[in-house]
Amino acid sequence: MDLRFRGAQPSDEERAAVDDLLGPPATAWEGGSRTDTDLRMAARAEAARDLLLPALHAINDRVGWISEGALEYICRRLTIPPAEAYGVATFYSLFSMEPRPRRVLHVCTDLACQAKGAQAVRDRVEQRFGPAGQDWHESPCLGLCERAPAALALEAGQPHRAEVYAPATPDTITTITGAAPGTNGHAPSVNVAGETPVKDAVPQAGRPDLVLLRRIGVVDPASLDDYRAAGGYTALRRAFELGPAGVIREVLESGLVGRGGAAFPTGRKWEATARQPDHPHYLVCNADESEPGTFKDRVVMEGDPYALVEAMTIAAYATGCAKGYLYIRGEYPRAVARLQHAIATARSRGLLGDDILGKGLSFDIELRRGAGAYICGEETAIFNSIEGRRGEPRSKPPFPVEKGLFGKPTVVNNVETLVNVLPILERGAQAYAAAEPKLFCVSGAVERPGVYELTFGTTLRELLDMTGTTGTTRAVLLGGAAGAFVTDLDIPLTFQGTRDAGATLGSGVVLVIDDTVDMKRMLLRIAEFFRDESCGQCVPCRVGTVRQEEALHRLSRRVDDSDLVLLREVGQTMRDASICGLGQTAWNAVESAIDRLGVFNR
Repeated sequence: MDLRFRGAQPSDEERAAVDDLLGPPATAWEGGSRTDTDLRMAARAEAARDLLLPALHAINDRVGWISEGALEYICRRLTIPPAEAYGVATFYSLFSMEPRPRRVLHVCTDLACQAKGAQAVRDRVEQRFGPAGQDWHESPCLGLCERAPAALALEAGQPHRAEVYAPATPDTITTITGAAPGTNGHAPSVNVAGETPVKDAVPQAGRPDLVLLRRIGVVDPASLDDYRAAGGYTALRRAFELGPAGVIREVLESGLVGRGGAAFPTGRKWEATARQPDHPHYLVCNADESEPGTFKDRVVMEGDPYALVEAMTIAAYATGCAKGYLYIRGEYPRAVARLQHAIATARSRGLLGDDILGKGLSFDIELRRGAGAYICGEETAIFNSIEGRRGEPRSKPPFPVEKGLFGKPTVVNNVETLVNVLPILERGAQAYAAAEPKLFCVSGAVERPGVYELTFGTTLRELLDMTGTTGTTRAVLLGGAAGAFVTDLDIPLTFQGTRDAGATLGSGVVLVIDDTVDMKRMLLRIAEFFRDESCGQCVPCRVGTVRQEEALHRLSRRVDDSDLVLLREVGQTMRDASICGLGQTAWNAVESAIDRLGVFNR
C-alpha cells in the first residue's frame, strides 16, 4: 500500500457498504462521479477520520475482508492517505486484508479455555479444516470464560451473523453450517445465535441482596419499561436534584475507585475534568474488556444494558460532557445488539438527546466497536482507535482529563465503575461505602463458574466456598494474564489486601488452576498473548515480550539457570521502562509462577 492512490476499484457490494454508512459521495473529491463543477473547484475536505474504524467494519461485516479497492474508496471518502488507513486496518485481528471465506471460526485458546480442554477442540478443528489462517483462527480470550472452552463464528453478509459455541466440544464446532441462526430480536445490524440466557452466567441471580446484578435474570434486558419499574432512572433523577457538583461530591465521599485495574479514585477524575475550561468535554466508556478471564462487563451489558446508559448519562451530567462514546469489544455481538437497542430506545423516549427529562441536559451516546486489540483497553489507546488511528497508547502527561479524545478533556471509566454510580446516588455515599460491592469473574476448576457479586473484604477462600472447586486446587490466578498466581486462599479480596499478598485485584479475574493443568504450557500461552498483543510502539515491550517467550520455550524443554536470570532481567526491564501497562505487567504472572509454584525447579 502506498501514500498515493493506485487506482484500485471497489466492488459494487463494497461501495454500497461504505455508502450505507457515510451516505452517497457528494463530489468527485469524495469518490463520486466527476462533474464540471468538480473540475473548476476543489471541495474543502472536512475532518472525518474518526469514521475510519466504522467504515472498515462496514466492509468487513458485509464482505468478510477488506480489498485494496475497498480501502482506497474509504480513503477517498474520508480524505485519508492510503498508507495510514492500511496501517490501521492491519492493526486489528478481526480485519483481514487478504481474501478469506465469509464465515470464519475463532477458537479460543486462552487461559480459561486452555484449562478446560481447548487444546482438544483446537486439534479437532485443525484436523477438520486444516491449518489456522483461513476457515478458522486461534483466538485470544472471547470473554466466555464461564462456559469454557468457547468458540465464535462470524459470518459476513447483510446482516452479518455471529454464532457462539460455549461450551465447545470437538464435535459441536467442527460442522460449520450455513443454517439460519435464531435472532435475539434487538438489533437490525447483527443476528446472534447460540447464546444461553445471560442469567446462567450469574449463579446468584435473583437474590434480593444483590446491588449491581440485582436486575439480571429478573427483568427483560430489552424493555425500558421493565428497567424503570425495577428502579431504573431513579439515580438520574437524584442526580438532577443534587446538581453536577453534588453528584461529584457523592462519588468522592463514596470512595469509589476504578474497577478496570488501576483503581484511580473516580470522583477525582470527574472533578478534574469538570473543572477544565476547554470545551467540549467527552465521556468514554471502556467496554473493551480483553483481559483473559474477564467477562463481568459483558454480563452487565447483556443483562442490564439500560443501567449503563443511565450511568453514562449521570457521568456526562456531572462532568459537562455532551457526547459519549461506548467503545465495546468486537467479540461481543450480543452485548453490541443489546446496547444498540437500549441506546435507540432511550433516545426515542427522551432519555438521550436534547433536554433529557426536561432538565436542559443534552447528551448522546455513540457506540464504537473494537476489532480485536487488547491494547485498546488502555485509556489513551482507545482515543487513538476512536479517532481512526492505530490503537497505540499515548505518553502521559498530558493526562486525559486535560487532553484526551480529540485533544479535549475526557473522562474514561469502564462498565463496572460506571454502574456503581447508580447505587451511590440511590442509597447515598455513606450507605454505599458501608457495603461496597465488587464483581468477580470466576472460571477454571470450579463447579459453578460465573460472575459473583461480593462486598470488599470477603476472602478468596469464602468466594471459592461459594463456587465450589473441582480436583485439587494448585493455585489461583488473580487479575488475569496481567495478574499473579497465589496459593494463599485467605487473602482478603480488596485492592490493598491483594497488593500486600504480592498480587493484584485487577479486573476481578479469579481463575482456579487444578493439578491437571500443565503450568509450563499455561505460562507459554501468557507469553504468547503479550507478544501478540504488544502494539510494538516501545522497545522494552516490543522486544521484551518476544525474549520472554523465547526463554520460556527453552525452559520448557530444559531448565537452565542462565535462562532464568535472563527472564528476570527482561521482566524487570519491561516493568520499569514500558510506556503502558501491557509491558509493565507482562512479567507478573510468569514471575509469580516461578517464585510461588516452583514451575521451573530442577
